[in-house]
Amino acid sequence: MCKILSLAAIAFLFATAVAAAGEPAIPAGDCRILFLGDSNTYGGQYIEFVDALLRLENPQVHRQLLNLGLPSETVSGLSEPGHAGGQFPRPDLAERLERVLEKTRPGLIVACYGMNDGIYYPPSPERLKKYQDGILHLRQRAAAMHAKVLHLTPPVFDRVPIQAKTLPAGLAEYPQPYEGYDDVLEQFSAWLLAQKSLGWDVVDVHGPMKLFLAAQRAQDPNFRLAGDGVHIDATGHWIIAQQLLRHWAALSTAASEAGSGQQAVSAYPHGADVLKLIAEKQRLLKDAWLTATGHKRPGMKAGLPIDEAEQRAAALDSEIDKLLEPAK
Repeated sequence: MCKILSLAAIAFLFATAVAAAGEPAIPAGDCRILFLGDSNTYGGQYIEFVDALLRLENPQVHRQLLNLGLPSETVSGLSEPGHAGGQFPRPDLAERLERVLEKTRPGLIVACYGMNDGIYYPPSPERLKKYQDGILHLRQRAAAMHAKVLHLTPPVFDRVPIQAKTLPAGLAEYPQPYEGYDDVLEQFSAWLLAQKSLGWDVVDVHGPMKLFLAAQRAQDPNFRLAGDGVHIDATGHWIIAQQLLRHWAALSTAASEAGSGQQAVSAYPHGADVLKLIAEKQRLLKDAWLTATGHKRPGMKAGLPIDEAEQRAAALDSEIDKLLEPAK
């Protein structure tokens, strides 16, 4: 269950809001927005919140937010020894990127990588370079397809809930996460944010999430955003959604004041029902598109054929349209 945000935490989130003036506007309605990332992106709650709030704010605009996040994936191409008990190495975005871009033809890519890219080892110049090279490759291939890229810094790694399972510095291998692994994610985040000086479109979610977590834990030492240190809960997803919507100047005052994504959509008539339908549509389409584009991650749910999934998605969109019809 999501906890109510403290006044201090809400004040912080307002303080980190991006000023609308001079910032990128939300892409036009006919632009397909492709989300790439690891298990937090595949989980997709932040995408569902964003999709629902964009629709609720402008019911006549139908943007297509397509989630092709893949659990365990890296952009660095790295995999720790014995990953998943030795069942399979981490999938590498580069293996599927061309197929994904060719088949989806996005106008904008929102990419959230980093959590897996340091393979849960201590900071390393070599692993940082692999992460940077992977990000640059993504940008190069996106540019060749005339697609823009918006980068999200990685979420926080929180060692507190799994303190007993973390390992200290100085080991040859890390079958369990390095206790200071969030230092790696801060390093990745700092590099991404520095690229804004080159004109990159980057939204920081790591910083806001880390400060929010500290503010909450000052009141409740047992507070957590990720029970396993990695996979964020609905509150963590809402923080990501807030930062992205603010960057696009697409978050209403009522939604800004909400302490959760569910509260935000409930500020609109039929908001909870719209979110439920959008979540169903998102989950339907992501499995269909992951299956259609292919990947090397075993254990994933097989999706419907694209044509069938698109037909069902269209029916869900029609239900949403009916809910949002102006009262006569």
